Amino acid sequence: MDFDFSDDQQQLRDAVHKWVEKGYGFERRRGIEAGKEGTPGFSRRAWEELTELGLCGLYIPEDEGGLGMGPIEGMVVMEELGRGIVIEPLAQSLIAGAVLSGYAGAELKGAWLPKIASGEALVVLAQQERKARYRLQECEASAAKAGSGWTVSGTKNMVPAGDQADAFLVPAMAGGKLALFLVERNASGVSTRGYGTQDGGRAADVVLNQAPAQRVTADGLSALEHAVDIGIAAVCAEAVGVMDQTLAVTLEYLNTRKQFGVAIGSFQALRHRAADMKMQLELARSMSYYASLKLNAPADERRRALARAKYQLGQSMRFVGQQAVQLHGGIGVTDEYIVSHYFKKLTQLEMTFGDSLHQLGEVAARMQDSAGVFA
Repeated sequence: MDFDFSDDQQQLRDAVHKWVEKGYGFERRRGIEAGKEGTPGFSRRAWEELTELGLCGLYIPEDEGGLGMGPIEGMVVMEELGRGIVIEPLAQSLIAGAVLSGYAGAELKGAWLPKIASGEALVVLAQQERKARYRLQECEASAAKAGSGWTVSGTKNMVPAGDQADAFLVPAMAGGKLALFLVERNASGVSTRGYGTQDGGRAADVVLNQAPAQRVTADGLSALEHAVDIGIAAVCAEAVGVMDQTLAVTLEYLNTRKQFGVAIGSFQALRHRAADMKMQLELARSMSYYASLKLNAPADERRRALARAKYQLGQSMRFVGQQAVQLHGGIGVTDEYIVSHYFKKLTQLEMTFGDSLHQLGEVAARMQDSAGVFA
């Protein structure tokens, strides 16, 4: 199998890398986190710069204004954004573009896909509820027919950039079955409460009270599972970028910091720990590739693969983050030093779209199902 990237994929990586390195940077990121470019944790200007690169339309067909690319290009982009610990939620546009392209009707596609691709509209997935704990089939939000349309009622928690988004993809129960709806943030009956997240980004609780909605698909569970798997693949790729930079900064510190007149990187015990970090990074990178390559597989195969990948990435993120902090000592947890921000990002990514314990349960259940144990 050829694991080399194509020229187009490499050029895409280079373009994103240059923007992250020259246009984003750690100091700008800290400013965005503090609210120097608007709302704390989200910069509309930085979002517009991402859209100028065409990244919001990555999974949207060309005839709808997008780039018409696939999972490998998405992985390449998310890795580079991970290196810069970019807090603007590009993964959400990837999810929205793919889900609307694959499941929505022609009218809904025509109304929203060009706006998502151009960056005019930020559409985010609002699926998390407090009682669900990552279980997609657990949903208390409900939808009801209202004339020729629908209304949705319920509360969704930890919605990425929820108070900055233009619309939400909302799963809700309709006639005893999970369906997926699109709800505009400015619609009547919609209220949001925004707050900062651990990694410096932004989220919100979204309350829907008979909010007008458009149905994306009646088969909401299939669409939601697909959306979450796209999100998991994006998280895995982003985490690889974060871990890569975490290791690089740690190695630089080990080769610079001196004790007893020599660099601490010459100490055998610390060299072994750095080598273990590298092994976890490469294992995570392999599983991230595996996740992206399986995104277009049949649903059962895709779901098993993404659960396996997210579990391994969760283990690697925890190990690399903790080792980096320990090898740095006290400076590793200070806000002024970038390693603490890498650590917080890895901690949050590990819990996004299902933490390691949840994914281990998913792996076990899907292995049993595939073996016919619970058939």
